[in-house]
Amino acid sequence: MSNDLQTRESPASAGVLPDDTIESADTIRLPGPLHRVYRFFISKRTGIGLILAMGAFTFLGTMISQSTDTARADATAYADWLDGVRGRYGGWTGVLDALGMFDVFGSWWFKAVNVLLCISILCCVAHRIPLLWKRATRPQLHVTEGFFAHAGIHHDITTPLPADTVLERVRSGLRAKGYRVLDDPRGPGRNTYADRFRWPPFGTIFAHVAFVIILLGCLVTANTGFSEDSVNVSVGDKVAIGHGTGMQIEATSFSDTYYADGRPKDYVSHLVLYQDGVKVKEQDTRVNEPLRHDGVKFFQASFGFAARMRVTDAAGAVVYEGGVPLMPSVDEKNTVGKVPLADKGVDAYVVTAASGRTDSPFKPGEAAVKVQPTGQDTTIGQEVVAQGRSATIGGLTYTFLREQQYTGLMVSDDPGALWVWIGSTMIVTGMCLTMFFRHRRIWVRVQPGEAGTRVRLASSERHDTAYDDWVTGFVEDLSTDLGATPTTRAGARTSSTRTTSTVGA
Repeated sequence: MSNDLQTRESPASAGVLPDDTIESADTIRLPGPLHRVYRFFISKRTGIGLILAMGAFTFLGTMISQSTDTARADATAYADWLDGVRGRYGGWTGVLDALGMFDVFGSWWFKAVNVLLCISILCCVAHRIPLLWKRATRPQLHVTEGFFAHAGIHHDITTPLPADTVLERVRSGLRAKGYRVLDDPRGPGRNTYADRFRWPPFGTIFAHVAFVIILLGCLVTANTGFSEDSVNVSVGDKVAIGHGTGMQIEATSFSDTYYADGRPKDYVSHLVLYQDGVKVKEQDTRVNEPLRHDGVKFFQASFGFAARMRVTDAAGAVVYEGGVPLMPSVDEKNTVGKVPLADKGVDAYVVTAASGRTDSPFKPGEAAVKVQPTGQDTTIGQEVVAQGRSATIGGLTYTFLREQQYTGLMVSDDPGALWVWIGSTMIVTGMCLTMFFRHRRIWVRVQPGEAGTRVRLASSERHDTAYDDWVTGFVEDLSTDLGATPTTRAGARTSSTRTTSTVGA
C-alpha cells in the first residue's frame, strides 16, 4: 500500500508526504486469523473503547465504597462491612455486591480490560516502529513538484549564482544548523533532503511502553500486594498482619501533642516489628515517617482510645485479652468496639461514653458489654461494668480492665510501585523528547532557469508557527548570502515576524 501511495499526486498536492499517510497501511503482516486479531488491536476504535472502559471502571471504583482486604478475607467481617454500607446503598447493596462493585480494582473484568489495553498498546507500538525506523534511516528523499507548491511551509527564491554554488551553500547552511543532509539523485534539477532530531520521535514508543509498564505494575500490586487502611494496635499488644507475611506489629508507646487551639500537632507510635516471632525492626513512626521492611510499609494514620478486655470461659481459661479500639457510634454519644470472638459463635461489643459527652447513658469509667449470636440481631445479654469489674454472659466472663490508647496504622505492600515509578519516568522522558525535539524535515530543489537559479524549500510541518518562523529566518539569511530575490513566501503564517532560535528547530 505504501508504494501505491507514493505514485499518487493527491497527498503531495495537499502538502502531505506519502509516508505521512502510511499509518493506514499494514506495516506488519501475520498469517490468516492472527492478522485479523492484530488489526483489531491496532484499531483506534478498540483503543478508545478500552480506555473508556477502564475510565468508567475507575470512576465506579472511586465513587463506590471499596471493601478492604481484611474484610474480604473473612466472611463474618465482610458481612459486617456490608451492613455498614447498607445504609448508603439500601436495596442496591446486594446487587452491587453480586456485580463485584465493592472490589472493582480486584475484579477479573477490570484486570481483563487492563490486559487487553496492554496488548492493544503493544500492537500499536509494533505497528508504529517500522514507520519511525524508515523515517530515521531511510527517509523519503524525493518529492513531487506539487509538494513544493502546496506544502505546509514553502519558499521560492531566485539567485544569479550558478546552481552548484547555490546547492553547496544551502547544504552548508543546513549542516551549520545541525541538520543531516542527504542528496536525492532524481530530477528534475538538483535535490537535497535535510532533517534534524530523527531519533526523538521514538519517544512516543518510549511513552507507550511506559504506560504498559505502569499498568502491569498496578496488576502486580493488585494480585500480589495488599493494603489495609485501618490496622488498630493497642499499646502493649501485638497484631498479626496476615497476607502470608508472617509479620506481627507491636505498639510499645504512643504520644500526641497539640497546638493551643486544640488541633493535633504531632502523634507518634513506637512500633516493634516481628517476622516469624523474631524482632526485625523498631522505630518511632509518624504520618510521613513510615516503618518499612521487606516491601511492607506501616504508616501512622489515626489514634484513639481502646477498652482493654479479658474474656475467660467457664473453666477460667483466657479466651481473649487485649485492647478493643473504640469508634464513635452513629449518634456520636458513645464509642463502640467489637471483641474478636469469631470462634465462639458470638459477637461481643464494648460500649463506653464518648469523650466530652454528658448525654450518654454510661458514666466515665463504665463500659457496657453486649453479646449477640454471630450474625443475628437478638441479644444474649447486656451488662454495664465498672473498670476492673466483670460480667458473665452466655458462659463467658468479660472483664473491663482499663482504658488505654491505640494507634491506627495503614499497612501496605506495593510490589509494583517500583515499576510504576520507572514507567512514570519513562513517560515524562518520552513526552519531553517528542514535544521539545520534533523531527524537522526540509526538501530543497535547485534548478537553473532564464532569470537565474531557482531555489525552492518546503517542509511538511503544518500549524507550527515556531518552525515556520525559523524556516523564514533561515531563508532570509540564505537570500542575503546568495543575493537572491524572494518570489514566493507561503506557510502557516503570512507575518514576516522572524524567530531565529526555537527549541527543536
